[in-house]
Amino acid sequence: MPVDTKAVGKEWGPTEYTVGLEKIREYANAVGEKSPVHQDSAAAKEAGFRDVVAPPMFCVVYSSPAVAPVLFDPEVGINFATMLHGGQEFVWGDPVCAGDVVSTKVVCKEIFQKDDKGFYVFESISTNQDGQEVCRGTWTNIVRGVE
Repeated sequence: MPVDTKAVGKEWGPTEYTVGLEKIREYANAVGEKSPVHQDSAAAKEAGFRDVVAPPMFCVVYSSPAVAPVLFDPEVGINFATMLHGGQEFVWGDPVCAGDVVSTKVVCKEIFQKDDKGFYVFESISTNQDGQEVCRGTWTNIVRGVE
């Protein structure tokens, strides 16, 4: 069956994520980020941040809860069993710091078919409690075996 494009333009969310100090520290340790701005409030404030700042790819932690349900939405029609991760691209805005409340919404930007593969492109937009955009992500998933 060919891909169905009826979900193009559909929006989900927003979801909210409260950024915890320990979550930032744990993430920084897990990815080997050694800068003290990811561990110590005083060092972060001295560097000009509001508090301990999250490494850029921490965006996956606060945006994934908004993106995950999209993959299982029946209107989108992704066959999860044959889905491959096609890629992610991010553009960062204001830094995310401990104590921030990040709100993320997702929109289906594009669904198309090429050969026997379906391509599903979603955009996540994350803003902080002040309404400032902190990250915009493009998430591409590929589904094999479409007709």
